[in-house]
Amino acid sequence: MVKVILDNVSKFFGKVKAVIDLNLRIGDGEFVALLGPSGCGKTTTLLMVAGIYKPTKGKILFDDKDVTKLPPRDRNVGMVFQSYALYPHMSVYDNIAFPLRLKKVPRNEIDRKVKQVAKLLRIEELLHRKPSQLSGGQQQRVALGRALVKEPDVLLLDEPLSNLDAKLRVVMRAELKRLQKELKITTIYVTHDQVEAMSMADRIAVMNAGKLQQYAPPTELYNKPANLFVAGFIGAPPMNFIEGLIKEINGEYYFDSEYFKLKLVNEIGEIIASKTSETIMGFRPENAKIILEEKPNTIQGKVYVVEPLGKDIIVNIKIGDMIVKILTRPGAELTPGQNIWLQLDMKKIHFFEKQTGKAII
Repeated sequence: MVKVILDNVSKFFGKVKAVIDLNLRIGDGEFVALLGPSGCGKTTTLLMVAGIYKPTKGKILFDDKDVTKLPPRDRNVGMVFQSYALYPHMSVYDNIAFPLRLKKVPRNEIDRKVKQVAKLLRIEELLHRKPSQLSGGQQQRVALGRALVKEPDVLLLDEPLSNLDAKLRVVMRAELKRLQKELKITTIYVTHDQVEAMSMADRIAVMNAGKLQQYAPPTELYNKPANLFVAGFIGAPPMNFIEGLIKEINGEYYFDSEYFKLKLVNEIGEIIASKTSETIMGFRPENAKIILEEKPNTIQGKVYVVEPLGKDIIVNIKIGDMIVKILTRPGAELTPGQNIWLQLDMKKIHFFEKQTGKAII
């Protein structure tokens, strides 16, 4: 097992700054996801760890060894790509054995290791087949087998599930997590799918425009997002955001939007008011309740669209000219145009500085 440290790492392609001053500490046997939209720098980061790209500046360490200038073959990393990159003319056995043959490992040792990995991945009966005779999920396991057979110190996975159908993705998420915990290999997993990252990783590095936004366990990202970007990127449906001002009236604090006024817990109001008056309030779709009559400290709106999901319903609600999404259980019949009121869970609302996007509460 190996610790991976990225120390102030940047990668520039001419004027394009793909990764900027990235600092990450990945523990022995830890599963870390690099999460973010396309073009955020996550794959570039992975390729720097692999040795395929050299950083423009900064250092990469495996344990305490500086590997920044080492070529990929001297780093002992296993890599699985989105495309699987299997050799079509070779059998599954030969595809998995390929990295060991390059290293000139004895034939009986190759046979033992290939069969051991095939058993681990439950593909023993496929060893004689060619890649064209396999399903997407089977090809993905073969690519994984080829990466694992050389017993890498670090396993690098670049969106390995994105070519699979939705049902198979769910199965393979669980399989990959089981495998990683069983083998205890330090793993870095690149994805733009927050469900994959949240369900599999010990910690997630959220990236945007080449910069690290937050690095934390999944529950912390969800409950304590560091800024507007993380708050809006993590969670489905995403967090609702409403701009407004913090006002003090007779010693009590209110969030004053263009369309409603919400009384805040005094301590919260004081903290926000001490930092800024212009703020953005955020609340998750599941942290608001729809009620059919007006009560104190509620927000009036109209039902806009109802999206049934089976056990849940997403209700789109129009407040002035804004639309917010609320996640609720089937119950009262809601029809477009109907007046409703929202009761927010005041312990679970978030506030962000309007200028910087940083979290206040």
